[in-house]
Amino acid sequence: MSNLSHSLLWDQPESMIEKVISNVEKIIVGKRDSVELCVLAILSGGHVLIEDVPGTGKTVLVKALAQTLDCSFNRIQFTPDLLPSDVTGITIFHPQLQTFQFREGPLFANVLLADELNRTPPKTQAALLEAMEEGKMTIDGKTYALPEPFLLLATQNPVEYEGTYSLPEALLDRFLLRIRMGYPRMTDEIDMLSRQGEHNPLDRIKPVIFKEELQGLQKQVRTVHLDDCLKDYIVRLAAETRTNRELILGASPRASVALMRAAQARALMSGRGYCVPDDIKRLVIPVFAHRLLLKAEAHMAGRTADEVAREIATRVPVPGASRAFG
Repeated sequence: MSNLSHSLLWDQPESMIEKVISNVEKIIVGKRDSVELCVLAILSGGHVLIEDVPGTGKTVLVKALAQTLDCSFNRIQFTPDLLPSDVTGITIFHPQLQTFQFREGPLFANVLLADELNRTPPKTQAALLEAMEEGKMTIDGKTYALPEPFLLLATQNPVEYEGTYSLPEALLDRFLLRIRMGYPRMTDEIDMLSRQGEHNPLDRIKPVIFKEELQGLQKQVRTVHLDDCLKDYIVRLAAETRTNRELILGASPRASVALMRAAQARALMSGRGYCVPDDIKRLVIPVFAHRLLLKAEAHMAGRTADEVAREIATRVPVPGASRAFG
């Protein structure tokens, strides 16, 4: 790594992060919040669930991110007939060598696009659980380490669409955050049409950050200072979800860790070496909402997990500035 790259990495990490965001925005128009959340999750070393209707740019966003990072990339199109071994790989007998050999599946990549994850049955979805949590895969009694970093970016269609399976709570809890793309504004959609000339814009996007630089940024995220009063704030937010009368299932301790890591990444993206309460409050919905399970009566009343998470973030007192910043 050059001295210049090293200087950018450790002295001005926000400059390198902005390069990544700007590169993706060459493809994804008018969705800076979504792009920033994806980059934030990658810096945290976490996985992302992108949920929206077909055609809103979910897959394109992941491809643009993958091409921006100088990392290995694989894509799995999840379908109802996909088997777990199609994801993880399979052990086969080699007749010449008279031995069994493991053939890696597409799971073995730095960045994995799990496209339309909720169109495959739970048995195949479960093949991702160990990989997402531990960065390894056990097949036929033998454990294989996945490449580092390992980042899963999954897309899913809304659950009310035909041919979809609800993702189980154990799988949802392993996603650091969930984002929704939404339809673009008219001006952004016109801009998007203008960029679709003779060539696909994705064909011209180039990496702007090496894998080693990304890993350096991920390590730097963990050095961002989080005051004890902010840790207490995170735990109080999580505890509030566990006693909420509208919820069957609240945020897990894993969710508390995810909110802490996401807040640290947001601080680094802002050029700070310390977290502030706003880093946490603004991430409650993307980090917590997909983990919350509504009671039937709340669902029938038209309530959403996003609304409950938003109300909790508003209700729980924010630590005072003098305590938060020492």
